[in-house]
Amino acid sequence: MPGGPPGADGRLADTVVVSNRGPLAFQFKDGRPVAGPVGGGLAGSLAPLLLGTGATWVASTMEAADRQASAEGLMVADGLRLEMVEPDPEVYSLAYNVVSNAALWFCHHHLFDAPRRPYNGRQWGEAWDAYRELNQQFAARVAKVAPEGGRVLVQDYHLALLGSELAGLRPDLRTVHFTHTPFADASVLRMLPTATTNELLEGMAGFDACGFHTARWAEAYGRANDELRPRHSSPEGAPHPSGSEPPTPRLFVSPLAPDPEELRQSVESSEVSRARDQLDELIGADDRSVLVRVDRMELSKNLLRGFLAFDELLESEPHLRQRVVFLAMAYPTRESLAEYVGYRNEVEALVDRVNERWATDDWTPILLDVEDDYPRSLAALTRADALLVNPIRDGLNLVAKEGPLVNRRDGVLLLSREAGAFEELGGPALELNPFDVAGTAAALAQALAMEPEERAGRAAALRRLITARAPTDWLDDQLRAAG
Repeated sequence: MPGGPPGADGRLADTVVVSNRGPLAFQFKDGRPVAGPVGGGLAGSLAPLLLGTGATWVASTMEAADRQASAEGLMVADGLRLEMVEPDPEVYSLAYNVVSNAALWFCHHHLFDAPRRPYNGRQWGEAWDAYRELNQQFAARVAKVAPEGGRVLVQDYHLALLGSELAGLRPDLRTVHFTHTPFADASVLRMLPTATTNELLEGMAGFDACGFHTARWAEAYGRANDELRPRHSSPEGAPHPSGSEPPTPRLFVSPLAPDPEELRQSVESSEVSRARDQLDELIGADDRSVLVRVDRMELSKNLLRGFLAFDELLESEPHLRQRVVFLAMAYPTRESLAEYVGYRNEVEALVDRVNERWATDDWTPILLDVEDDYPRSLAALTRADALLVNPIRDGLNLVAKEGPLVNRRDGVLLLSREAGAFEELGGPALELNPFDVAGTAAALAQALAMEPEERAGRAAALRRLITARAPTDWLDDQLRAAG
């Protein structure tokens, strides 16, 4: 890759990053594709680390506007070489919506409703074929653009089969897979068709190394690999040499950290300042305590139990009525799945019931905001006296790290022990069992009654732990794992 892309310093010219979503998302405006940043999530975390490095980023065109932008040569990012995979829309829909979102996400987060789901009917075979085809298309593009002996960093469960595919196409490459979700226990992986589980584990075993945010998820993968992966067949179905064990990737743990300076600049922006003023008006009385949560409207985030716990708090602690407001930022996601549409309806109905039960003329207990508004979410985090992060199961949860960094009130972090971030932050946070509504209500009462000295000590300890790692450490760990 002589010279590298414009604006690049070339330090990662031998590196190919691969993810489902790239650093740009296009929408049609007046019939033309117009670029905008992808916002948060994986791509939002990766982009600042890669811009200007000369790395190649391989991603898919997800929507019609992306496909047109790619055809017109508009997929350009400063100091990055963007390579787009352009799958057939039907193939992509099956791979992304049916397999990745409705099966693998549910599997790794232990969200299956066993009496009803997964169904694994005839459509599953077609969907899994599409998932395999999409992974093969990604592998072909990576094999074409990667330099000799290059490093390939593959991100997340959408692309779990690339390890075995690339091992066959380009054995010279040094490949790493990083899983951003939890990894399912073997008992839950068994709920997928056996052939699917086998192919999934064989695909991941083709990588040189596999990374996870916590030791817990790495150990879950290791146990599943030991328990479920066929001992005597290769990805092509041929037996491994007699007496030999199939290859196993090296495992490593690398929790992602937020960028304190980037957060500081965002919090000091005029947009966040305006949003904070607007929230202050909604909160009302200056002496009211503020409970905050910032999430997607995602089944694994456990919003229903959080609101039920707040309802129990108001019932058991009458002195808190009219003295506390729950700011809940929960923007919709995956609305193509019926479960998510139904979940949003349940959440909004529960919030209405709690507000109808307790509200007064000048006090609304729960202020639910379903708009994806980053400045407003940051403003809420700065204002929190207590931050509720109670997922059923979560690979990491960056809000648990970002909140304490931007907070200005020594806010108490209430953190689910099922969040990956608990492995780092469980000491100074208040521990939650996310399934225990009464226990969560009691923890909320404890947080709101905590003495200033204890609040300050816990907040300072959280900041020390969160800033012990830099965002670049996470990328560097993957590069080291690649060798």
